Amino acid sequence: MEKDELRQQGIAILKKLAENTKKKKQKEATILTLFFASQLWKNAKSIGVVRSTEFEFDTQPIIARGLAEGKIVTVPKSLPGHQLAFYEVDEYTAYRKTTFGVEEPVSNLFVTKEEIDLLLVPGIVFSSQGYRIGFGGGFYDRYLADFEGNTCSLVFSEQLNDDWEPFTFDRPIARIYTDYAKGRKTHEPNY
Repeated sequence: MEKDELRQQGIAILKKLAENTKKKKQKEATILTLFFASQLWKNAKSIGVVRSTEFEFDTQPIIARGLAEGKIVTVPKSLPGHQLAFYEVDEYTAYRKTTFGVEEPVSNLFVTKEEIDLLLVPGIVFSSQGYRIGFGGGFYDRYLADFEGNTCSLVFSEQLNDDWEPFTFDRPIARIYTDYAKGRKTHEPNY
């Protein structure tokens, strides 16, 4: 199946899940329990996380907990050339909505890639090997090309799909936390 078709199916699946608020919140709670108990979270002094849209995994609890635990929390802004830059935020940071519907921080506190310990990578579809299909802009693909910190994604089981082949330039996410029914699968590749 082609990535564009999978992307559209994935968005439809996420929107349908978002209609069932109770089920979505239960799944998020399960995944967050796994994530917050992980060494990746515990060891990270700084995290990079996008502010989610309504139908994506809700990242607000991650931002709030990161700030409460004294972590440096960074949120991306999109730049020309499909590039991302991360900026430090706090509970007082203002945000503005982009034409894509994503909230970006009104902040000048730029944080380099080298300063981010853990990057939470969003996506629409994920393979069991950690590859992802995003929204199609290539922003995270470009950012990940030379990112050397830890990566993970918080993924609803409905987003898991192995019926596609990643491109040669795709980089897998190091760890996936999911509510997968058979043992709450997490993924850790051998690289």
